[in-house]
Amino acid sequence: MTFDDILGLDHLKKHLITSIENQRVPHAQIFVGSTGSGTLPMAIAFARLLMLERSQSERHSSLVSFMDQLTHPDLHFVYPINKTASSPKKPVSKDFIKDWRRFVLSNPYQTLYDWYMHIGIEKKQGSINVDEAADVVKSLSLKSYEGGPKIMIMWCADKLNTSASNKLLKLIEEPPQNTYFILITDSPEDILQTIRSRCQRLDFPPLGEADLVKGLLAKFDMTKNEAIKIAQQADGSFSKALHLAEHNSDDEKFEQWFITWVRSAFKAKGNKHVVSDLLNWSEALASETRETQKRFLNYCIQFFRQALLNHYHVKPLVFIEPYDSNFKFDKFSQFISGHNIESIFKVLEEASYHIERNGNAKMIFSDLSFQLTRLLHKK
Repeated sequence: MTFDDILGLDHLKKHLITSIENQRVPHAQIFVGSTGSGTLPMAIAFARLLMLERSQSERHSSLVSFMDQLTHPDLHFVYPINKTASSPKKPVSKDFIKDWRRFVLSNPYQTLYDWYMHIGIEKKQGSINVDEAADVVKSLSLKSYEGGPKIMIMWCADKLNTSASNKLLKLIEEPPQNTYFILITDSPEDILQTIRSRCQRLDFPPLGEADLVKGLLAKFDMTKNEAIKIAQQADGSFSKALHLAEHNSDDEKFEQWFITWVRSAFKAKGNKHVVSDLLNWSEALASETRETQKRFLNYCIQFFRQALLNHYHVKPLVFIEPYDSNFKFDKFSQFISGHNIESIFKVLEEASYHIERNGNAKMIFSDLSFQLTRLLHKK
């Protein structure tokens, strides 16, 4: 994986290449951005170039092959995991390394939920725990395989628990010579502040529409107009663009949940009999996996944003076309305006925050439903 394989982000590529050329590579960096912006492929491309430039090996072709297959002994990966039927009782990332290589090489823009699906833990919460941290310390204490750098890429570093963070703190602050950390996250505030302060931060912006269109046309047999429509829906994320293009999204199911929800919320004001419908809806959502719940909440945010744009007649930016022909999107949009949209976004984001932290899902969705009832009727 090289810089040429990564969509857009030319300014970040130039910065990273220059840091290697000038021998000013920080021993610890944190790449901050959504999965769809390209944080992981950028980290791998940077590690590849750094390894090639700093390696003392004369076997250049074999080194390139090692790096391209993610099999170089001095290139290490850490990622969230959980116990599976075939894993040890206390698994670490190395126990899933073959799955990880297949996962990344097939598509480095995949999401955390895609990874959970890949290894069969979609109904669990993955984490990076203290056993993993101990294995990192052990791995990086060993001598370099070919005398070159040792590189540790930690994907979704916000999944580090407190014990693991404390165990790695000293190593990240003072790593062995020629050892480099690249932490990747979309939630830097969830990483221990003392770790963040020891890393040089690099922020990844959402990808531009032109870059998304270019990536879609290279991967799929579609027209440019089709690619543009998908790119407009993707919010700067190539992960989401791929998801939409492959027609594997849950949008139709999410739309049904959403419409049932808002219809009940509209009826619930002053009608105590409809409250039971909202409670039943909340209970049904609570039975889904937490990742599904979070993705649904993100879908809701997107739906409300589209309704807001439609309300203010920004038609070129309105791409949503409900599957349910009985749902009157224009009529629904009349209730979404500057008077309530900020509050709606706030309660949805708070709900997602609490779901992420293993809150009681039924209580979270029930409370969200009652707040939505009030906000939809806000004048």
